[in-house]
Formats: sequence, C-alpha cells, structure tokens
Amino acid sequence: MTQQQYTRIAGEMKEVLGQDRDFLRPLVQGLVQELLEAEMAACLGAGRYERTEERLGYRSGYYSRHLITRVGTLELRVPQDREGRFSTEIFDRYERSEKALVAALAEMYVQGVSTRKVKAITEQLCGHAFSAGTISNINQKLDEELQAFARRPLEEAYPYLILDARYEKVRENGVVSSRAVLIALGISWEGRRCVLAVELANRESRTTWRELLLQLKERGLRGVEFVVSDDHEGLKQAIIELLPEATWQRCYVHFLRNALDYLPRKADDDCRTELRWIYDRRDLAEARADLAAWLSKWQSKYPKLCDWVEENIEETFAFYRLPRAHHKHLKSTNMLERLNQEIKRRTHVVRIFPNDESCLRLVRALAVEIHEEWIEGTRYLNMELLREHKKELLKMQPAA
Repeated sequence: MTQQQYTRIAGEMKEVLGQDRDFLRPLVQGLVQELLEAEMAACLGAGRYERTEERLGYRSGYYSRHLITRVGTLELRVPQDREGRFSTEIFDRYERSEKALVAALAEMYVQGVSTRKVKAITEQLCGHAFSAGTISNINQKLDEELQAFARRPLEEAYPYLILDARYEKVRENGVVSSRAVLIALGISWEGRRCVLAVELANRESRTTWRELLLQLKERGLRGVEFVVSDDHEGLKQAIIELLPEATWQRCYVHFLRNALDYLPRKADDDCRTELRWIYDRRDLAEARADLAAWLSKWQSKYPKLCDWVEENIEETFAFYRLPRAHHKHLKSTNMLERLNQEIKRRTHVVRIFPNDESCLRLVRALAVEIHEEWIEGTRYLNMELLREHKKELLKMQPAA
C-alpha cells in the first residue's frame, strides 16, 4: 500500500469517526482494520505475501481487540509480527478522548443525575451500561496519562504564547454552575503548535491565570516574546507580572466584538466592516493612516464608538511588529479555534458535567489528541522569518 493510500484511509477514518450513526459501525470497523493492515505493511516494509528485498520481517497472525467509539464497539483483528516489533497508537490515541466522553456520561447515569436519554447514549456508545467500579477503572488509568501530560517538562522555548478561556457547565451539590477552562498554547522555534496547559477554575481572575502561568514557568516555560489574549483585566495583570519582557497583543476579534457595546442596534454595517479592514494592512503606518480616515468618517455619527476605539485600538496593533507572514496567525486567538470546536462538539453531548473531574478529564483528553496531531503535522509557522526579522530590527537600532 502506498503512502498516498495510507493517508487517504486515515483521513476517511477521522471523518467517519466524527459521525454518530449506528449504520456507520461496519464502515468504521473496515476503515480501522485497513489502517491496521497498512501500519503493519509499513512496519515490515512489505505487504502480505509480497516478495521484496526491503522486507524487514514476517507476520505472525492476529489477536482480537475491541475499540469503543461513538458509533459502537468495533471488533478488530490486530496483526502481529514474529519479532514482536509492531505496535499501533490507534487505540491509545482514540480511546483516550472517547473514554473520557463515555466516562462523563456514565458518571451522570450512575450518580442518578441523568435522564433516560443519557443512559441510551451511553449504551449506544459502548453497547452496555456501566457500574461505578467500571467507571473507576476507566478513569484511573486515563487520569494518570492526562496528569503526566499536564505536568510534563517544557524543554523547548516558546516565543509565541496564546491564552484564552471557555466555559463549561458542571453540577455541584445539585446546583449547575459555570467553570472556566483555561487554555495555553505555544508555538516553538520549530514552528509547531503545542498545547501547553489546560486547567479548570471557578472563574477567570488574576489569581487563576497567575497560578497557570506560574505552573508553566515551573515546568520550564521560557523565551516568551509575544502573548496573545483578550483584554480580561486579571489575565493582563498576570501577564505583566510574570511575563514582563513579552509584548502583549489584544485579540482583534474580541476587540471588534467589544465594539458592538458602543454601537446602536441598527448601526451602519460599513462602520464595523471598515474597522475590520484596518487589520489587513501591510504595516503599522498603513493601519494608522486607515484608522485616521475611519475616525474622520464616523466620528460625527458614532462619537462614543470612535472615542473608545481611539483610546484602545493600539493594544490590537502589536502584531505589526512581527514578520508579515505571521500577522494573520498572531493578531487573534483564533489559533485555538480548532481545539475549541472539538471541545464544543464533544461536550455538547454531555451538556452538564457531573463534577469538575469529569469536565477536566474530557477537555484535557481532547487537548492531548489535538496536540499530537499538531506535533506530527506540518509546521504551522516558518520561524526563520522571526529570526531574520529580529536581526533586521537590531540593524536599525542606533549605535550606542
């Protein structure tokens, strides 16, 4: 099997696993089985019965393995080789997030806070109901893996840091309340995105963000030059205190949303659209020229908005200090969108988590899944551009 075929199968598998219909189970099972066969062929350097000088070993039958997915339990035959060299990460990677989802639903059912719908979903996912002991066994191993990820040393420097939070609902003592999920992403000097931290807090505050940044620094976070976030006051204070040498970029997407607070409901759409266009300019000089023109045009019609923009917009222009090719990636926190979409898709099934632990478990499991995709994928940014950009800036500085 060629690399192109292997990639196609993997892509089809991921696409199908995102569905939630029973009739897809045979198709998913066939795709996963084919992927296992392709992995074995790649490991041995030859397909079944293929005669080639590049062959590195021989097959030695199969063993049975079940894989729990959202389309049911798959019954698979995992190939073995005579030397015992073959191993696959399919199960560990997929089961990590699926187990977290299943466990959250099962805990709701066992604790008696679920509905018949939750019980039906759980049994549809797994083919059977869960006892408290089964849930405990699932969670123990999963928690050990996720804790190891959350506490791993950060051995690389991360010049770019992106911080954001989202909220999930958790039931505590019979009362449903919101919990802040604090997320930190980094971009290394190799240009790869990494999930650095995922933590749960009662709310966003200077204290909670400060604790997260302190944990990152204790794990080895260093070399941060540029931080992107929204303008949460507590987060800003934590950044100033713990990352004083880093440049802060206020997310321009959040800024444009905040601008709505200063506009009447039936405001002219062109006003906000033209404000958005300022962030597509090539450099800071062009952006400031466009800003001056925008203020002149709209000041008389929307004075409150224009006064607010003039006072705050410079916080959103920090990205113009970076190489032009990095602008679209670092002017907002949108790099988190892929992770947030996946979290939203899975947590929507649970809706209300039975406790803090199950919420953090699922979100971290999804973060690990995305992190591994990013690490093994193509580079996100060409960081040589940043190195060259910094050299050019040094040349422009006047001699001492």
